[in-house]
Amino acid sequence: MTAGSGFLSMPHLNQTSLLSIGLTGGLASGKSFVGHALADLGCHLIQADELGHQVMAKGAEAYAPILQQFGQEILDGHQEIDRRKLGAKVFENPELLAKLSAIVHPAVRARSRQLEASFEQEDPHGIIVYEAAILIETGSFRDYDRLIVASCTEQQQVERAISRDHLSKEDVENRLRRQMPLEQKVKYADYVIDTSGSKELTLDQTRTVYVSLRRLQQKP
Repeated sequence: MTAGSGFLSMPHLNQTSLLSIGLTGGLASGKSFVGHALADLGCHLIQADELGHQVMAKGAEAYAPILQQFGQEILDGHQEIDRRKLGAKVFENPELLAKLSAIVHPAVRARSRQLEASFEQEDPHGIIVYEAAILIETGSFRDYDRLIVASCTEQQQVERAISRDHLSKEDVENRLRRQMPLEQKVKYADYVIDTSGSKELTLDQTRTVYVSLRRLQQKP
């Protein structure tokens, strides 16, 4: 684990502050593993991808607008949106991807704000970790007190994505080409967690970051 150069330049927080943390990375970089580890340590975890699943579910707020935009052919046999079919439509078409984002992202943000308010009421001295893939690309990383980037080698990203998502190497490499490289993302980080080693080493780094975040809240 390495600490960044303080890119966000946030002030010290007092003891009563709720701490808001952004967590990002790239495809199969280990950010979800880090997020769950922080949740196990006591943080409140919000995952943008999970919220995306929720708002696209049958009857949820983004379901009908997506069908209106992309058609019934993206549905599976249970009338749920098939994310692979939808992805095949949009990921090679920036215009369609922008239209999908304009539908999904506001709904995800609304659900995120509801969760944040609930967590703050429940635990006003807590740490909320918001995990999302494109915090830096959208500029929304500036909304958080600190930024964590989960990083590994590109070869590991390829191998993990093939194993996890059952994608071809070509598909994975195409997705990586559309993302900001991890070596650029780490330049924005206050904390970098290197996930290229064993799970135990990643957990050790995550615990160190957690202790550092708790110390921030104790500074006057």
